[in-house]
Amino acid sequence: MRINHNIAALNTHRQLGGATAAQGKSMEKLSSGLRINRAGDDAAGLAISEKMRGQIRGLEMGSKNAQDGISLIQTAEGALNESHTILQRMRELAVQSSNDSNTDADRKELQKEMDQLIGEIDRIGNTTEFNTKKLIDGSKNGVTEQIGNVKFDNQGDDKLFTGVVAQSPSTATSVGSEANETLNLKITDYDAALSQFTLEFTDQSGNKNTITGIPAAGGAQSIITANGKYDLALGAIGVEDIGKEATFTSRASVTEYKNNALTFQIGANSSQTMNVEINDMRAEALHVDNIKVSSAASAEASISAINKAIEDVSGQRSKLGAFQNRLEHTINNLGTSQENLTAAESRIRDVDMAKEMMEQTKNSILAQAAQAMLAQANQQPQGVLQLLR
Repeated sequence: MRINHNIAALNTHRQLGGATAAQGKSMEKLSSGLRINRAGDDAAGLAISEKMRGQIRGLEMGSKNAQDGISLIQTAEGALNESHTILQRMRELAVQSSNDSNTDADRKELQKEMDQLIGEIDRIGNTTEFNTKKLIDGSKNGVTEQIGNVKFDNQGDDKLFTGVVAQSPSTATSVGSEANETLNLKITDYDAALSQFTLEFTDQSGNKNTITGIPAAGGAQSIITANGKYDLALGAIGVEDIGKEATFTSRASVTEYKNNALTFQIGANSSQTMNVEINDMRAEALHVDNIKVSSAASAEASISAINKAIEDVSGQRSKLGAFQNRLEHTINNLGTSQENLTAAESRIRDVDMAKEMMEQTKNSILAQAAQAMLAQANQQPQGVLQLLR
């Protein structure tokens, strides 16, 4: 028998320490709900789960970004809704002014309202903002490359007015000589002695000019305006064609390779973005800033010019609607990805409460048993005292 070293007590103490430590870890896991509370619990699992946590939080923020993007788009689209209403009213005024039941004085009164409506379109374009960002003033447009075109609008007689094109440019660098304008054409007079007709053309700003000496056989005629030159093709003209008219709209070529579009971060990682372009929706960009209804001819041209503006606003609203629908799908996808990734991270990081409670109960019982055995082991050296009596 030995009294300097109680091997049984040492062994029991070591077992008690292990059971107590295991019980402490189980209690830590149960109290936190996590299987991994420090790198030592599972080094690889910690690294993997931390990357997953970064992705989960990124997906959550991407979803919030997409929701903010929808709010921005709705703000811009709501402003364009009012611009649409204004343009429809402007078209009403142009149609009203083109009727000769109105006097020049009446048309001047109509022009007053027209000027105010044009000013309101500009005000909406200049003041529509989201978080102090202006939206429809042209500062958020993307890369632009648009080939100009010239075409008849609401053509009344395609046998008389057979076609119109922009004349070839004088410089090789220019796409064409088309300009942003709308012209109303009308056969007005006939010189029986010379068998020649006169054509009058008026733009949407009320500028008027004439082409004389048009033969009855028709043919190509050059229309020179302040902004462009056009070749007008006419069919055979008869006296019965006097008073016939048509309107054509010209749009100039636009090239701009600078992207100022809005960029929405809609993913958890870099470069997972979406660009939203919003064009300039002010009166000048819509080519209605110089609309005049002071004469019947300019009012006729104004109708077509406003029609084009309505089409431009409709096209922009359609694009915004498509962006909004896309963002709604993006939010749904991000939510699904976040849910699945959270489930994967939970399997690595979270503790199985039922299993860990069993472990904790086992370790608690082992600790209590070790304490009891330690008390017994500490009593063994006292047996030596029986030999000393």
